[in-house]
Amino acid sequence: MTARAFEVDPRDDARWLELSAGPRGSLFTSPPWIAAVCDTYGFEPSARITLDPGGRPTGGLAWVDVDDLRGQRRLALPFCDRADPLLEDVTAWPDVAADALAGDLPFTLRALDGSPAGDDPRLTVTAEATWHETALERSSDALFAAFRPQTRRNIATAERSGVRVVLDPDESGIEEYHRMHVRLRKHKYRLLAQPPDFFHGIWKAFAPADGIRTALALVDGRPVAGAVYLVWGDTVYYKFGASEAEHLSLRPNDALHWALMQWAVDRGLRALDWGLSDLDQPGLIAYKRKWAAVERRIRTLNAGGAPRGRREDVETALRSVTSLLTDPAVPDHITERGGAALYRFFC
Repeated sequence: MTARAFEVDPRDDARWLELSAGPRGSLFTSPPWIAAVCDTYGFEPSARITLDPGGRPTGGLAWVDVDDLRGQRRLALPFCDRADPLLEDVTAWPDVAADALAGDLPFTLRALDGSPAGDDPRLTVTAEATWHETALERSSDALFAAFRPQTRRNIATAERSGVRVVLDPDESGIEEYHRMHVRLRKHKYRLLAQPPDFFHGIWKAFAPADGIRTALALVDGRPVAGAVYLVWGDTVYYKFGASEAEHLSLRPNDALHWALMQWAVDRGLRALDWGLSDLDQPGLIAYKRKWAAVERRIRTLNAGGAPRGRREDVETALRSVTSLLTDPAVPDHITERGGAALYRFFC
């Protein structure tokens, strides 16, 4: 008997949860992540799963249809590093992808190299990025010994400099982090930040399972660096990070990651997922390599080309407004409000 295919809502379907909690799932295909993104930005997610004759889920793919001023498009999924199809058997790919690749909308998917989606002739590779992971299934001493010498020296520098790390499970930590996040994206990259509602939504989605920690590096009691880590399954994910440039010589980011890794080892987690790094960020890639990480590629795959109805004048206007709102003369709270109003269009 052949597998049966069904459409489901990945936010609350028990069979999707079973797939996403398995070895092929990730943070970005997890129900709490999908719910946080969709609730914040008003998206309605879709998913297609296959079931074996006994009703057990064997494959799945999730996506969101977007129709806004930047055009009509289908994304698997918006605002995520990757959303690999969840397949026990690669032959299930045509069934789970049937609706997503129906041809009614341009379709974009990010997946790790080796995904069966990459072998589909309907999909073209349009971009690549790097992905890193650090194995945690060892003692903290063994983990520390595996780091590159420079990483160990940086951790020691932070300790000598009096950097103190707090791993905050509470919502107040998210609020403290977000202020640094807005400042970093504005002053370093001239980009808008995700709205506070998104970060609070993430906290509310992951806190019930004790699946979120906001790490804050304190110097003389004041945060100078921060990061948000999320737990899904046996993996902790480094999702957001921000720091103040004038304190980087104290190595607060190294202190953050080391504190988090020790916490994750004590919790029995398998790995730290460092997420996506664009190829035009060699400094970030080199930094992640220092942590003895596995490295692979994330490929962006597309069928159907650019979003339908995309207009260059709209793209130009969004770039201009972003430039205005991230001008150093603009108060940070105004920049923050600009991100809350516009960020949903940047997917």
